[in-house]
Amino acid sequence: MFEYDYENEDKELKLVGLELMFLTPEKYSNPKGITAVELSKRVNLSLDTVKKKLKILSEHSIIRCCGMNPKYWKFDEYNYQRLDEDDEIYQLLCSFDDVDFDRYFSY
Repeated sequence: MFEYDYENEDKELKLVGLELMFLTPEKYSNPKGITAVELSKRVNLSLDTVKKKLKILSEHSIIRCCGMNPKYWKFDEYNYQRLDEDDEIYQLLCSFDDVDFDRYFSY
């Protein structure tokens, strides 16, 4: 069984991935999804960093892009659920030990 390495995880990738995972359509400014600029403001990271993380998530097919200029991003729940449990991105987004869910939900 694969054991996840919590100390060397990509915290920025996790932040971007979880933000997209828990982003509901009510929070979009456009029904197509969220732009990289909007996402960088939400997660308080530089636009270049967010774009790099979006590329990684896109290569794993767990987010999808719509449009050309601007590009709109959405989490792909179907492809995420189809990832192998040993996939490093799957493990990263499933490790909830240090996640503050108040950021994503209002109770």
